[in-house]
Amino acid sequence: MQTLQKPLASLLIKPAGPDCNLSCDYCFYLEKAELFNSKQTHRMTGAILEEVVRQAMRQAGREINFIWQGGEPTLMGLDFFRKAVELQQRYGRDQTVGNGLQTNGLLIDSQWAQFLRSYQWLVGLSLDGPQHVHDHHRKTGRGQGTWEPVVESAKRLLDAEVAVNALVVVTDYSVRFAQEIYEFHKNLGLNYMQFIPCVEADKQDPSAVSSFSVPSEPYGHFLCQLFDLWMDDFTDLTPTTSIRFFDSLFYQYLGLPAPECTLLPECGNYVVVEHNGEVFSCDFFVQPAWRLGNVMYSRLSDMLNAEKQRQFGRRKAHWPDTCGDCRWLGHCAGGCPKDRLRGQGPEKQNHLCSAYQIFFEYSDQRFRDLADKWKRRNQLTKF
Repeated sequence: MQTLQKPLASLLIKPAGPDCNLSCDYCFYLEKAELFNSKQTHRMTGAILEEVVRQAMRQAGREINFIWQGGEPTLMGLDFFRKAVELQQRYGRDQTVGNGLQTNGLLIDSQWAQFLRSYQWLVGLSLDGPQHVHDHHRKTGRGQGTWEPVVESAKRLLDAEVAVNALVVVTDYSVRFAQEIYEFHKNLGLNYMQFIPCVEADKQDPSAVSSFSVPSEPYGHFLCQLFDLWMDDFTDLTPTTSIRFFDSLFYQYLGLPAPECTLLPECGNYVVVEHNGEVFSCDFFVQPAWRLGNVMYSRLSDMLNAEKQRQFGRRKAHWPDTCGDCRWLGHCAGGCPKDRLRGQGPEKQNHLCSAYQIFFEYSDQRFRDLADKWKRRNQLTKF
């Protein structure tokens, strides 16, 4: 039986590799410098940029999305991204092109804001909440907080009418402040929020989580509080704020595939391109075992559909026996494989298992009711 080819629809590109102008306590990517050359600055060359864009535009279908991430991608300078847009236009074939920039915001000035608005880029801004929350873990190399300049960048982007999502990492500390964080972002004008649970292995004991990782049961209660706040802000079956995890779950309740990859039954629908052209299976698995090749010598679509990438994707379904008996497996799909730290062997349990059980038990009926009402209203609208 012939295997269906996955379309090249999305690329995650790290043009400055693991380099960053911050030193956040919970960052998992700074240590990736050891894979390359930790003594040098990591920057994507013009030749590699052109090859990445050329291949993407030629091998993609009607739509292609570029997600520029790091480290900190703005370290490349604005001219690098102007060149990227020029190359997309040169090699495009009447396609719809999306660009997303994930940034800590420190280098975002008025020129950046104008560029991002002009080309309709979506910005994911790392802002963990009010000052005491954000500065708890997000610091400079000298240990200074970064909240004030990031908030100024948020205002600058919003004033320029740039589409901005708040990227909020939930840690051992911030998990206590669900309402305060939600209201802070809403009052600032950041109505699109993505909450990212921090789950990192302890460096001394890989089967345990680090001290700054979010505890599972408190995270479950955090999600419940957040869900109430989200639901309270609905107007006529329409949310006035967007929380990506809840939006994705609602897709499931409507019988549609979830947009968030952690909720899908299989991984591997995109690839990561590092600054030197090396291609890997996933942002969280930039490691030699999951290296797929190099864009200067191999085709992106071939690497996306390589047997190693398919093997990577199938690993997600290797969950412990307890998952098979869980009524919520159809929603969480075992969670992100990088969060499976508890136990031994390939079928480890997800650290966030109890969090998901708490939250799904709490929210399931209201999601069902919301989906039923939404379906009825839209059926009536059709006629």
